[in-house]
Amino acid sequence: MCGFVGWIDFMGNLTNDTKVIEKMNRTLTHRGPDAEGYYKSKHILLGHQRLAIIDLQGGNQPMTKQGITIVYNGEIYNASEIREKLIAYGHSFDTTSDTEVLLTAYIHWKEKCVDVLNGIFAFAIWDERDESLFLCRDRLGVKPLFYQRLANGILVSSEIKGLLAHPLVKASVDTNGLAALLSLGPSRIAGHAIFKGIEELKPAHAMIVTKQETKVWRYWEIESKVHVHTLEETRAQVRELVENAVIRQLISDVPICTMLSGGLDSSIITAIAAKQLSYHDKTLATFSVSYEDNDAYFKENAFQTTQDGYWIDQMRQRYKTDHRTITLTQDALVEALKDAMLLKDMPSMADIDSSLYLFCQEMKNDFSVGLSGECADEVFGGYPWFYEQQHASVFPWLRSTSEREAMLNPIWQQRLQLPAFLHATYEQALTEMPVFIGDEVERERQKLFYLNNQFFMQTLLERNDRMTMGASMEVRVPFADHTVIEYVWNIPWEMKNSGGMEKGILRQAFADVLPKEVVYRKKNPYPKTYHPRYTELVQNQLQQILLNKESILYELFDKEKLQQLITSGGKSFHIPWFGQLMAGPQLLAYLIQLHEWVEHYDINIVSA
Repeated sequence: MCGFVGWIDFMGNLTNDTKVIEKMNRTLTHRGPDAEGYYKSKHILLGHQRLAIIDLQGGNQPMTKQGITIVYNGEIYNASEIREKLIAYGHSFDTTSDTEVLLTAYIHWKEKCVDVLNGIFAFAIWDERDESLFLCRDRLGVKPLFYQRLANGILVSSEIKGLLAHPLVKASVDTNGLAALLSLGPSRIAGHAIFKGIEELKPAHAMIVTKQETKVWRYWEIESKVHVHTLEETRAQVRELVENAVIRQLISDVPICTMLSGGLDSSIITAIAAKQLSYHDKTLATFSVSYEDNDAYFKENAFQTTQDGYWIDQMRQRYKTDHRTITLTQDALVEALKDAMLLKDMPSMADIDSSLYLFCQEMKNDFSVGLSGECADEVFGGYPWFYEQQHASVFPWLRSTSEREAMLNPIWQQRLQLPAFLHATYEQALTEMPVFIGDEVERERQKLFYLNNQFFMQTLLERNDRMTMGASMEVRVPFADHTVIEYVWNIPWEMKNSGGMEKGILRQAFADVLPKEVVYRKKNPYPKTYHPRYTELVQNQLQQILLNKESILYELFDKEKLQQLITSGGKSFHIPWFGQLMAGPQLLAYLIQLHEWVEHYDINIVSA
């Protein structure tokens, strides 16, 4: 994985502005500490930071071939197959890198090259001959790409911070951005980056920028089809597609590990990876995360019914993995809250994010690549709101809209109109949905799947990218493979929920390779801390922030309700702020991040 930046000015001469592109590029050093490179021409400057995974010596970027230059972040999992096709067409290669495969694919197929790619990617390709820039992002949005339009060109970056390092970009947020942050946060609307003027290239979209015009289009979308397979055939197809996705994503010139929680999803990834490595007499390394004194303070609840240790042991013993548990302290979690916010360039999922960042820092000591079970719940319907009718409502992971608005002072309640903003966001999302096949009940559930893919899954993928790359580690997500999603999308709910248990079809497809206890384990979310010290730490920090009368918290929120929130350790906010995990102390941490975000970036609140 890597990071890149770019600056185009079709009317000016950028040859004397190299220090600007270097400043932008070096904000992304964490994404690629292994190499730094630049391409400089009259109208364009490109910068790249590399994390070496494939062809450690020959894959440096920017890479130029036949007058065309690429900067690229990601992995093309079917690069070897594409290479063979291109060789048959008469092309030759100087490296074994997937970067050269992607560049050559563009040379051969132009913009249609995206149709043959299986992978996670965001890239920019500059053709010096006709002075055109081609930008593209993978189908599910695993890899990020942001841009800001200029009067005579464009700025691009893998992360928002790269754009903010340019002198023409100001850190300002208008009321629409603030409404999005406070109604949807820590998620956001695809295409919108909260900061005024900064846009995101949406997943499955491509873009061409020339002196004459800028054109953006969608190159892939989910297609609804009648599902014709029997239950047995569906199990077999799910098994084959998931196995193939994992096997493709094991490609690497450096060692690979997996994240193992003992849940269904990570256990499936681990089982497939361990089997593949065993063919080469290699032992799979697995990692799990825990928290100090978790045994003493863990509290069973409707979402998190058990700790992970027992099920991790079942998998470790069955597949003889080299397993390590990383135990995080409460102080470290709180200290890393600002790091997590800076990595995301906006308030994040509090310690749910900071813990992943710290977890990956430890794994990075021995590994640069890992595999995760992330996204299986979004794809196969693992969340309560899919199968418990009382939860099946608009944005069911955001049931706190009225409570969020009530936290604001009356002036900002009137200005932001959070319920109306959220409703408009929902209605706009519905206009972009594919046509559904099936009865009314099935169509309503498909809406949930679509909205999960567009909002909830995007939040998790963004979390995965920023926190893992913040530790200079690439974590791949096989369940977000587009071939898996295309097939599972059309499986009827009765089959997805086969056996009356969430993700039933997935459980049945892999029942023979997992311990029985793991197959039938009730879904548990990502582990979080329950230690009272964590609550005490965020209470104290937020209380200190409120001594600062210039804080954005004083501007936006009702002061009495803020104080009630602090005093109660977050319990005065009665339902999760977001999803299943952001409740109580996590909300306090989110408000800390909101304050630090405005302060660190010196954000100016402006009119829409």
